[in-house]
Amino acid sequence: MTFSYIFRRLMGTIPLLFGISLILFAIIHFAPGGPLDVYADNPSVSKEALAQITKAYGLDQPVQVQYFLWLKAILVGNWGYSIRTGQPVLSEIIPRLRPTFELGGTALLVSLVIAVPLGILGAAKRGSTLDGALTLLSFAGISTPVFWLALLLQLLFSVALGWLPSAGYQSIGNGAFLDRLAHLVMPAAVLSLATIASWSRFIRAGMADVLNQDYIRTAYAKGQGAMGVIFRHALRNAMIPAITVIAVDFGTVISGAVITETVFAWPGIGRLFMESMDGRDYPMLMGLMMMGSVGIIAANLLADLAYAALDPRIRYG
Repeated sequence: MTFSYIFRRLMGTIPLLFGISLILFAIIHFAPGGPLDVYADNPSVSKEALAQITKAYGLDQPVQVQYFLWLKAILVGNWGYSIRTGQPVLSEIIPRLRPTFELGGTALLVSLVIAVPLGILGAAKRGSTLDGALTLLSFAGISTPVFWLALLLQLLFSVALGWLPSAGYQSIGNGAFLDRLAHLVMPAAVLSLATIASWSRFIRAGMADVLNQDYIRTAYAKGQGAMGVIFRHALRNAMIPAITVIAVDFGTVISGAVITETVFAWPGIGRLFMESMDGRDYPMLMGLMMMGSVGIIAANLLADLAYAALDPRIRYG
């Protein structure tokens, strides 16, 4: 049953990705300006050279022709060439995947480890001073601007205290584990703050609802302790509403944390996206956004499968 469901979902993503690619392509190409503006404003670039560049990248074709040429190429694994660097898009993206996975994976793991206990604690102590304090901290975490927090941590731990490097993936000439870990601490902390605050609220809401159910009161009546009731009976059902939010955040973070990677000069997908935006690098932008779309769709599929794993009543035919 599950395999047939997964197959149907994968088949359903084909028209979805086609529609996404069409919308993204139109938005990028109809936006003001263009990828050749930097050449047009350069007096050392002749009109003949500009015409050759335009033809080489197919920018002299109508937009609809450009789209179908791009679609035909990407279906055979050719993601095109970066207008900014002239290198193949895939060769630019692949080296950036590891830093992004390291940063995003660490941030998501930290978020999960911290958010679940906070959500459980808030639900178990709902209405108390502790619950109010956790709620206040959650709202503060959600509303804190990422770039402001990143700059604040840099000023505190790099400039004032000198404990951590301010930016980068590793020190020049040093690829040791501890050195890379030191570079990872601040961006991972910044990236995980908002997800901790958001996930803990959803987990608390789900847990508070579950703890009011009859089967929970029955478990208490049978003499089970609070920890046993929470982790053996309540947590699985309480996690179901939060799974959707976690899945979306998972896909978004792994696709590239744009602001965090930019502020900390982290050489990942998010920073590459900003560089491509500045250079109006159409092929690179399309490659990155399509890859992000695939990541979010995959995360939502995993969320659906997680529902069935957490709740035996859910079956996919």
